[in-house]
Amino acid sequence: MTNKDLADLIFPNAESIENIEKKYKVRDLKEGSVVTRFAPSPTGFVHIGSLFTSFIARKVARQTDGVFILRIEDTDQKRTVENGIGEIIKDLENYGINYDEGIIFENGVVKEKGNYGPYLQSSRKTIYEAFAKSLIERDLAYPCFCTEEDLQKIKEEQELRKDRLGYYGDYAKSRHLTIDEAVLKIKNGEKYIIRLKSPGDFNKKIEVKDLVRGRIEFPENDLDIVLIKGDGLPTYHFAHAVDDHLMRVTHVIRGDEWISSLPVHIQLFQCLNFKVPKYAHLSPLMKVDENGVRRKLSKRHDPESAVSYYHERGIPKEAVMLYIMTVANSNFEQWYEQNRDAKLEDFKFDFKRVGSSGALFDLDKLNNISKSYISRLTAEEVYEKSLEYAKEFDKEFAQILVDNKDIAIAVFSIERYQKKPRKDYENFKDIRKETWYIFDELFKDFTYEEQKVTDRELLKKIISSYLDSYDENDEEDKWFEKIKNIASMNNFAANMKDYREHPEDYLGNVTDIATVLRVALTSKTVTPNLHQISRILGKEKMKERFDKFLQA
Repeated sequence: MTNKDLADLIFPNAESIENIEKKYKVRDLKEGSVVTRFAPSPTGFVHIGSLFTSFIARKVARQTDGVFILRIEDTDQKRTVENGIGEIIKDLENYGINYDEGIIFENGVVKEKGNYGPYLQSSRKTIYEAFAKSLIERDLAYPCFCTEEDLQKIKEEQELRKDRLGYYGDYAKSRHLTIDEAVLKIKNGEKYIIRLKSPGDFNKKIEVKDLVRGRIEFPENDLDIVLIKGDGLPTYHFAHAVDDHLMRVTHVIRGDEWISSLPVHIQLFQCLNFKVPKYAHLSPLMKVDENGVRRKLSKRHDPESAVSYYHERGIPKEAVMLYIMTVANSNFEQWYEQNRDAKLEDFKFDFKRVGSSGALFDLDKLNNISKSYISRLTAEEVYEKSLEYAKEFDKEFAQILVDNKDIAIAVFSIERYQKKPRKDYENFKDIRKETWYIFDELFKDFTYEEQKVTDRELLKKIISSYLDSYDENDEEDKWFEKIKNIASMNNFAANMKDYREHPEDYLGNVTDIATVLRVALTSKTVTPNLHQISRILGKEKMKERFDKFLQA
């Protein structure tokens, strides 16, 4: 019997390679266009590192008028979680990572867009079988009948001899079966998998040019890796090669945990007669833990590793993307400072500017970027984005925003349209915490913060004078002059200079008067501009709150 007979026995109905290649024609793209893919497994939430990788993959494709693909690698069925695909798509949508081809989710149903699918690996089984059959016919793959017990014995023998671990050379028992022996085992119903018959020599070297790390040297792969598992589905290694070839991926951008697999992947491309794509391996995002140890962000230990964490906190997706770009390219921050009105898409990503060591994930820096981003929005934009967030995570506050739209926009306008806008809001979750006192629906069940002036009669006198003199048409300078007059009338220094020089001559200063009014109107000692808060509340509402304060 021949290798073709063996291949026909294992894959009797496999489609021809020629027919498959005709279906997946070379893409009609302009010269220099890049085709990238993001290929997550539906095993849980999207990691911030995966968002980092997908963002770069999309960025590179977009800036070259190329194609960005979402492919779901679900061949490890044991690790697949319920609705894992939907969660991936939702996380990508939340951060504006749109793609040209791939899996989409419509009304709870998995669908596809594009001409190079299926984009779900578990739906590509017949394609993998065709290429595995071709490798068997060319004596580059074979059925392996080793059981778990057999593999354990091989490992123990290697450990005893202090040899490299793995299935290779003389240790690859099934590799040395004759075709007739393999056929007999199959006909007898023995279980098997398909392995690569590696042509590599571990004592020889290969050199790979990585777009991030430059030239890297490895020993050739000589492991007879698994191509098709017992369940009939491919391993990541095999599927990656077949899929990237047929989808005409030009650049594989992924985490550096896959660097050690490069010799295997390049060998697979060569054995399959595929053009090897360019590789870019990105270092993981790091953090310094409570013990001062620098380590990778962990799905298990770090809530901030999930991209849903930022969405739930209301950090704008634009701020997350800006932060990711500062991590991705070392020159981005300087470019952004010089091009504040430009779009993120205008920045040209460069692999040469990517750090080859893991960047420290700085949550404080992200929060500061978020503050700056929100401070540059219009009040109407803050309102719309706050409402969108609240509708998903705080329905009570969402209704308050709907019922008090004009008031909310007025609050968001405070100290916004100036050279250095106020930066109160770190995220949209903070909006309620920073503005609750403006809304009557929330101005209850609170404690007034402590202040310097506590004498009840003096408090009444200050508040009465303020109401008597208040005119909503006063500009801020005139309004503050009236505050200073109230201070002088009650033996408080109207000018801070006077108070600093002779504090013993006064009960306090003008800021203490302002604090009385601020606390009475908001319950807080620190708020944005009191003049504008007074205007928003109006005289009647202020009177109600002053009465409530004096009765407390």
